[in-house]
Amino acid sequence: MSDQHVIFGTGAIGLALCESLRRRDVGAIRMVNRSGKADVPTGVEVVAADVSDPALAVAAAKGATSVYQALNPPYAQWVELFPGLQAGVVAAAETAQARLVSMENVYMYGRPAGSPLTEDRPYLAHTKKGQLRGRMADALMAAHRAGRIEVAIGRASDYFGPNGGAQSNLGDRLFGPALAGKTASLLGDPDQPHTYTYIPDIGEGLAVLGLHPDAVGEIWHLPNDPDIRTTRHLVEVAYRLAGQPKAKVRVLPAPLISAVGLLNPTVRELSEMRYLFQEPFVVDSSKIRDRLGVVATPVEEALATTMAGYRSPTR
Repeated sequence: MSDQHVIFGTGAIGLALCESLRRRDVGAIRMVNRSGKADVPTGVEVVAADVSDPALAVAAAKGATSVYQALNPPYAQWVELFPGLQAGVVAAAETAQARLVSMENVYMYGRPAGSPLTEDRPYLAHTKKGQLRGRMADALMAAHRAGRIEVAIGRASDYFGPNGGAQSNLGDRLFGPALAGKTASLLGDPDQPHTYTYIPDIGEGLAVLGLHPDAVGEIWHLPNDPDIRTTRHLVEVAYRLAGQPKAKVRVLPAPLISAVGLLNPTVRELSEMRYLFQEPFVVDSSKIRDRLGVVATPVEEALATTMAGYRSPTR
């Protein structure tokens, strides 16, 4: 019987994972979202389900051998919605007796305090979203230790890529302005060391976690290019690739973010996460490179591909 890979979520991460699995020709792929509609390659099934309803999540993952959690509720509703979505995915994997691969970020660690973040770092989050992420990760690993499901967790830093969108610091606020010769608007101090993860590398890492026999029961930082130094470094490369003579950067001041947050709930939620860009924030991904052989795309290549995506007339 062919393997069945079920991806919950059809955003940028889910689509990158889908592409990584398709390249490997490892079996059928089914993607799940609320509408049952998504722009996916021929042969990829898309089904509709409200994943917060465990019964619907279980039905959507029928026959799965690997289940992937790539859901991302609205940023301002994480606390209210995320636990229920994860519970639905867990029920789906447990019923199907499938491996569960969960996509996470690195909020649960809290402030780096001058040290690179590694997978054995304790959870010291001081933000509500970071504490939520810690509780959700603990719940997954507890289910694994109890023998209910096989779990592998992949974690990415702030991401960028052709479909990075508005929420990413290196998304619509950078690449569109760079192509137009306008000014990029960024969060925090652009001269602090900061790790960014390329979206297709996230897809590659999650695919490996769903397939590799040694991946389960552990947490893995998804691959990051160590040549990425600071936000300004990436911005300067992006402007050069866009054919611009000089990078133009404007840092969004904290009072402006607070003022906009009064009207925009997503911006309001960003306020507590400003620390990510105000001090060195380096995520070490050597574990997945050394043990599972997943290597990050070189930063110049990743930025060139991202820029090409933003040039596309279909965006």
